Amino acid sequence: MSPRTRAGWGFLAGAMIGTLGGLIGLGGAEFRLPVLVGLFHLPSLEAVILNKAVSLVVVAAALIFRAETIPFDQLVPHIDVVLNLLAGSLIGAWWAAGHAIRMSRQLLNRIIMVLLIGLALLMLSEAIFGFNNGATPLIETGPIRFIVGLAAGLGIGMVAALLGVAGGELLIPTIVLLYGIDIKLAGSLSLVVSLPTMIVGFARYSSSNAFTVLRQERLLFRWMVAGSILGAGIGGLLLGIVPPRVLISFLGVILLISAVKTFKHAH
Repeated sequence: MSPRTRAGWGFLAGAMIGTLGGLIGLGGAEFRLPVLVGLFHLPSLEAVILNKAVSLVVVAAALIFRAETIPFDQLVPHIDVVLNLLAGSLIGAWWAAGHAIRMSRQLLNRIIMVLLIGLALLMLSEAIFGFNNGATPLIETGPIRFIVGLAAGLGIGMVAALLGVAGGELLIPTIVLLYGIDIKLAGSLSLVVSLPTMIVGFARYSSSNAFTVLRQERLLFRWMVAGSILGAGIGGLLLGIVPPRVLISFLGVILLISAVKTFKHAH
């Protein structure tokens, strides 16, 4: 596949994934990772790094776009939630990225497959059972909630670093259920947590030889970013046309199949 052809497919894939992500309020990085490995034949670690780079730009853009609907001054009263989750996620991202650099590619493939399957099952369970809209927090304010938030952030940071994702699929339900925050506001808060978490993981990956993928695949990176941002905008405009539970169920099944098919025999 020539560089121009790869760029074209990157733009198309980014736009399609961005549109689907925009429809359900996610960045779509979970779906982008199997595409980078399966379609563009990138090794797993290089795919994670490139995925994280694209995710960084997309999340920053999404945060700006959402500011029209959810102004930043609405986020300030919930800064304690952000700091609670960040206290764990920054540590988790740094630790997981450091281990991903040193582990064998075969083991990394297996871990990625298991994590993607877990996210797919989470999407399916969310579609089937749903979750409340932030009326009542699971745990009232206090030391116990801080410890639970710290542990949740730690786990989410590790997943985000290992997959190169923003972690919205895990962050949004956590913020809604644990802190009792409205789901739309939780979406913006998750982006605020995701951005520094991804930057820490990205900085940790910079010590790896695989980081050169950003230079080698800079054309693919640029066009995939452009497609992802365009797709996210289109998805936002189409919001409400497809019932969310139907779409999430469909995407959960797609992610489950693609995770197993892509990473079971990846080298």
